Amino acid sequence: MAADVTAHSPLTLPVLPLDDEVVLPGMVVPLDLSDTEVRAAVEAAQAAARPSGNKPKVLLVPRIDGTYAATGVLGTVEQVGRLSDGDPGALIRGVGRVRIGAGTTGPGAALWVEGAVVEETVPDPLPGAVTELVKEYKALATDWLKRRGAWQVVDRVQQIDGISQLADNSGYSPFLTTAQKIELLETTDPVARLKLATEQLRDHLAEQDVAESIAKDVQEGVDKQQREFLLRRQLEAVRKELRELNGQDGDDESDDYRARVEAADLPEKVREAALKEVEKLERASDQSPEGSWIRTWLDTVLELPWNERTEDAYDIQGAKATLDAEHAGLQDVKERITEYLAVRKRRADRGLGVVGGRRGGAVLALVGPPGVGKTSLGESVAHAMGRRFVRVALGGVRDEAEIRGHRRTYVGALPGRIVRAIKEAGSMNPVVLLDEIDKVGSDFRGDPAAALLEVLDPAQNHTFRDHYLEVELDLSDVVFLATANVLEAIPEALLDRMELVRLDGYTEDEKIVIARDHLVPRQLERAGLAVGEVTLDDSALRKLAGEYTREAGVRNLERSIARLLRKVAAQHELGDRKLPFTITDGELRALIGRPHHVPESAQDPAERRTAVPGVATGLAVTGAGGDVLFVEASLADPETGAAGLTLTGQLGDVMKESAQIALSFLRSHGAELELPVADLKDRGVHIHFPAGAVPKDGPSAGVTMTTALASLLSGRLVRTDVAMTGEVSLTGRVLPIGGVKQKLLAAHRAGITTVVIPKRNEADLDDVPAEILDGLEVHPVTDVRQVLELALSPAEVPVTAAA
Repeated sequence: MAADVTAHSPLTLPVLPLDDEVVLPGMVVPLDLSDTEVRAAVEAAQAAARPSGNKPKVLLVPRIDGTYAATGVLGTVEQVGRLSDGDPGALIRGVGRVRIGAGTTGPGAALWVEGAVVEETVPDPLPGAVTELVKEYKALATDWLKRRGAWQVVDRVQQIDGISQLADNSGYSPFLTTAQKIELLETTDPVARLKLATEQLRDHLAEQDVAESIAKDVQEGVDKQQREFLLRRQLEAVRKELRELNGQDGDDESDDYRARVEAADLPEKVREAALKEVEKLERASDQSPEGSWIRTWLDTVLELPWNERTEDAYDIQGAKATLDAEHAGLQDVKERITEYLAVRKRRADRGLGVVGGRRGGAVLALVGPPGVGKTSLGESVAHAMGRRFVRVALGGVRDEAEIRGHRRTYVGALPGRIVRAIKEAGSMNPVVLLDEIDKVGSDFRGDPAAALLEVLDPAQNHTFRDHYLEVELDLSDVVFLATANVLEAIPEALLDRMELVRLDGYTEDEKIVIARDHLVPRQLERAGLAVGEVTLDDSALRKLAGEYTREAGVRNLERSIARLLRKVAAQHELGDRKLPFTITDGELRALIGRPHHVPESAQDPAERRTAVPGVATGLAVTGAGGDVLFVEASLADPETGAAGLTLTGQLGDVMKESAQIALSFLRSHGAELELPVADLKDRGVHIHFPAGAVPKDGPSAGVTMTTALASLLSGRLVRTDVAMTGEVSLTGRVLPIGGVKQKLLAAHRAGITTVVIPKRNEADLDDVPAEILDGLEVHPVTDVRQVLELALSPAEVPVTAAA
């Protein structure tokens, strides 16, 4: 329920302006008479009141930015005298609200206006809601006064009964802004004014609670920091005293870092960056975590071999001899390293060690099946060049920060593996082996292969920036050797930055040399046998390489040798065998059982896979090197009604398309090839590739599938000693394929004597070792008809019925 408000007859009063101040009714305020306008208003009021003998009256009006408020307060001049500071002043009491009217004239220099006093009527008795509002305001005001320690004012507030006087009492509140006080002044309804004053007081107390909570937290933190600072200072003083007692230098740690940086042989930009960090360390407080980060960074920078390099061994003949002594075969890699050393020697002789800010590093990618010596070759290269060797294992790395390092803002940040490798090597020109680069993965943390682009790019790596160091590191003098098993798994952009060297595997003769010169001595030592106590004959090594193992590398061969020597050692300890002992090929079966890979040519003719029509021998490349692949074809019984082509053996799309091409070629050229293609209309064709659990794909089995189908339809056997590879077209052309060297090595291991390859792959025969070509009869062909002439047995030879 709102109170009634009425306006009385006009009054004529001098205006006392209040700049950015507000006085509410009931307030008693001292005013400085030194102000011209204040003095003029008081003197005018005194002159007007002198005849009647009443107290002088003035109109207190707030003035904001030169603008007067619409409502003022009638004030009586209670006393004129001097203020506490000695200046003249007047004590004025606010009496009531006045609505300001028009200006008028009056005595003195003051501004006179007409105004009407606002009379307020409060209902009696007060409604329940208003009573609750009064209680709430008094409770809030008491709470605020107690927090400020104004206990003497609490009783006075509690004794105020009128709601108008209670609301106007908030004019004393120092936290209210001028705008808020003017809003209270211009709110003439006492109930509404009390409600407004209550809201303002409630909001202020809520803000004060938050501020006190923040201040408390801050004070607790400050107290903790001050206590920690004091304890650390005491600890420093104790340490200083201990150093002096022990005769050590008591200088500050930052001074020690500055001396180390100035004494270190650092590049100019690196020195500048290090000195800036030292300055930060000197300014940082001991309890700041930044100090430990800076110390760790400085330690890392000072430990890097910025200007240390090993001298290359320019004895080209000696380097070649070292490589030959430590690794058999692998001529491509050896020639490349020899070329690199020769070029380095000539550049050094002519003073061209650094050209365009770049040194003469190298980036090689060694790609080949497991066990061919890629990893061990890196150490041999470093030995031959006279450089230090460090290995970086990249298999399974998925975080880009592993290559480039972590930002220093992270806790536990470290430089990347490249920087750590340089630090471990202790020189700026080591041989760095990036092992298993094809096994690098990627996820939400980034792609390490993309980070390697800068590392392995000869045009960029002289200014490599690690995220942790944030200074340039010259990698242009490093020899990077990257190893991989699967070429296709290396991103194309990364592969483009490396010089590719393929290691396709060892010949049987090379395996015997490796076993005799390296594997047997190593396994003799591991088995606790002396040289000469057990000897492996070359015939035994040849049989181990050819029939007990079938691989591109020598890992399984080494395991077989280790197994042999363990058997002999155990038998000797049991008293069943005397030493010395020579192992021949005849002793192998008694020691380690029967061979696992018997060549087709060594089997009984009736037991060979190609003993029935429809089976042909192909050649393929796998992750473990080259391998022999058999293709089986059969025709369904016409009574089953199963027409069409069925393919099994976990084949890829390209291989399935090759089977369709082979079948289409035979259907369209059946009469020319004298094949009963009429059987293909009503009978289903099934082509199967054994080893069904192994995925297979690629076009190179096209001629093999064509030969198997032609053998099936003609009833002519495929020669057991013939293997083939090549893509076939719909017109019967034999198109080129890849991996010729690995496939010929696999054919030689399997006992094949005749190999059919595409004519356009004839140039690849230059990469095949001479001893392999001597044991094989290679036929380059251009048309599938030539393949059928070479692979199929003559028609007059009796054959088993087609499947």
